[in-house]
Amino acid sequence: MQNNLTPKKVSDSETEQLRVVIYPDINGFGRLFGGRLLAWIDEVAGATARRHCGHDATTVAIDNLYFKSGAYLNDMIVLIGKITHVGHTSMEVRVDTYREDVDGTRHPINRAYFVMVAMGEDGKPTAVPPLILENAGEQMEWDNAEKRRSLRLKRKAEGF
Repeated sequence: MQNNLTPKKVSDSETEQLRVVIYPDINGFGRLFGGRLLAWIDEVAGATARRHCGHDATTVAIDNLYFKSGAYLNDMIVLIGKITHVGHTSMEVRVDTYREDVDGTRHPINRAYFVMVAMGEDGKPTAVPPLILENAGEQMEWDNAEKRRSLRLKRKAEGF
């Protein structure tokens, strides 16, 4: 099926969001609650996908979610989303999360890969623009996304 939408670069939809960890975000151990972080990541993935496709997008899968370190009260959290792969109606979005020091130094907290589907006005999946890859890093992300997609399809066929 031919996709006549105008291709977009990864940088066209890159999204950055800042949060400050406050009391309602803290779990019983005094750290940022993982579920709260997951919600923030989902918001960034959705905004990134929407910027790429020009439509609302819904989360279909969380392919990879790994917590590397914690965050604490008053920490500045930076979330950065970028498109890594597109299909006909789907997009893979990588969201990196960092704790940022007052001097701007960033410490990785999390990396997640979300699969989002563009939703048309009729509430059904709709085509997304092709993705222009401009460098070796973007090509590597695309290639790795292809591997993740293959593994998702295999797990789906196996009933997982």
